[in-house]
Amino acid sequence: MWKNFINSISKEYHFTNPATKLELDHIQNELKVELPDELASLLKESNGVFDNWNCPLIWPISQVVKDNLFYRNFEDYKDIYMPFDHLFFFSDAGNGDLFFFAISKNGTIEKNDIYVWNHEDDSRTWIAASLNDFIKGWITGKINV
Repeated sequence: MWKNFINSISKEYHFTNPATKLELDHIQNELKVELPDELASLLKESNGVFDNWNCPLIWPISQVVKDNLFYRNFEDYKDIYMPFDHLFFFSDAGNGDLFFFAISKNGTIEKNDIYVWNHEDDSRTWIAASLNDFIKGWITGKINV
């Protein structure tokens, strides 16, 4: 489903092996949050999606875990940014800005909405109603930061 959808927009993306159940469980174990259904289904098809220059459209699970833990735990950021505990990063814009799902107070991702965190001013802005809309908008340039 996701490979066909992305290829219908652009042939400039390539895919990796599907994520294993162990890799998917790693996110929940390390970050204490369940993946949104859309992202989980994409990762089950390809553990990361990359353009022709190997820049990720969607991060692989290893990067999801690494970067989320970094932003949540880096001491120097605690003085200059609002907390990152309620953000679930899954991609970046290539300029320092990161895309995320919002984690609710009970530790779940209840809405499919996608937001962008601006690393310069610490703003968090809604940009898409779903992962599907985000991917299409980002590839076509209708979404930009």
